[in-house]
Amino acid sequence: MNRFVRPSKYRHVFGTPAKRDFCYDNVRVSLNAWDTNMVQVNPLFVSMNWQASGGGAFAVIPLGTVGKLPDNYPLYHGHTAPVLDTNFNPFNDYVIASGAEDSKVMIWTIPEQYDEDLEEVTPVLKLSGHGRKVGQVLFHPTASNVLASASTDLTIKLWDIEKGQEKQEVTGHTEIIQSIAWNYNGSLLATTCRDKRLRIFDVRSNKVVQEGAGHQGIKGSRVVWLGESDRLATTGFSRMSDRQLNLWNTGDLSKPIKSEFLDTSSGVIMPFYDSDTSMLYLAGKGDGTIRYYEYENDELYHLSDFRDMETQKGLAFMPKRALNVNECEIARAYKITTNLIEPISFKVPRKSDAFQSDIFPPCVGDEPALTADEWFSGKNADPKKIDLSEGYEVKEKQEFTPSAPAEEAVEAAPAAAAPKNDKDVSDDYF
Repeated sequence: MNRFVRPSKYRHVFGTPAKRDFCYDNVRVSLNAWDTNMVQVNPLFVSMNWQASGGGAFAVIPLGTVGKLPDNYPLYHGHTAPVLDTNFNPFNDYVIASGAEDSKVMIWTIPEQYDEDLEEVTPVLKLSGHGRKVGQVLFHPTASNVLASASTDLTIKLWDIEKGQEKQEVTGHTEIIQSIAWNYNGSLLATTCRDKRLRIFDVRSNKVVQEGAGHQGIKGSRVVWLGESDRLATTGFSRMSDRQLNLWNTGDLSKPIKSEFLDTSSGVIMPFYDSDTSMLYLAGKGDGTIRYYEYENDELYHLSDFRDMETQKGLAFMPKRALNVNECEIARAYKITTNLIEPISFKVPRKSDAFQSDIFPPCVGDEPALTADEWFSGKNADPKKIDLSEGYEVKEKQEFTPSAPAEEAVEAAPAAAAPKNDKDVSDDYF
């Protein structure tokens, strides 16, 4: 046994859940069985998939609106079937995208404050083109107004939401896409799939750059890029249904660099990576534990666990620029349970009140490095960074006005083929 403890600035990181008064209570969480994170957060708002009758809906709650929400809280109605995923625009905090079972992608602008008589918000843009339900939506990390959407029609589409146009269709999956993740500069996209394959796409040319056998279990698998490095982390299940964590070299997906057994629980593990601290957070659905690791030299060192009696249905992390650097808060998670969204603050214990530059290097800011046209023409650029020592101010609301009419269908969606057998039915509805 090694009696020496590995030195790390993050060895004593601890998580603190917010008191009930500072949580978001009385939320009606979607009961849909589709595997997404259910909740998203940015410096101003938290969004969540809402259990609504008469079509699909989601809610966007200002971060200051803590406590018990009223029963008639204004919802974002527009989809005709349950909303499966939402994602905030990283360069405009008042814009959010949603994907749903009605095969549509919708773009919404968030009002600065809700009027008292406001019952629902309507979309500014509806994007049609997918033939089946849209399971994931994800904005590009460096180019403005570029959105990726993954569907059970086995395609990923890239949209220019300002023009309201589909710019690229990515094919190559043989089964339902389970998760998608951009790399650091957004030049590549990694995916996990129900066919148990891990793929890396050059999405602009619709080419599979690398492909390999992923987790061999039947349940959901997730993927995340490890910051600026050429490494991936995936979570999934073994053939024996044990939960696994794998580390991959993106240049060779024939086998993982490392494969680690986690436990025998049944919930999908949601991975989140913080490139500033090189920390990987793993949160299991249906349990109350958040594990965190430090990545260094192709090793993932387990730091500690955050444990809670209340189990999580989903989780999201606040962008680094909006954290409380004065209290050495290096991460803040928003955990969703049956009727509550609970912030959990992760802090490094330090005695000094001075700005801690060693744990707060320049982080990704809210300015795009490229326009959509530049990126689609083939340019790449790293994210623009900001220095947190001066503090961070949220930008004033920028009006988002797409040049396409709200109701315009980009491309008439082909009618979904009638299911041929029980497998088709289960693929589409479960």
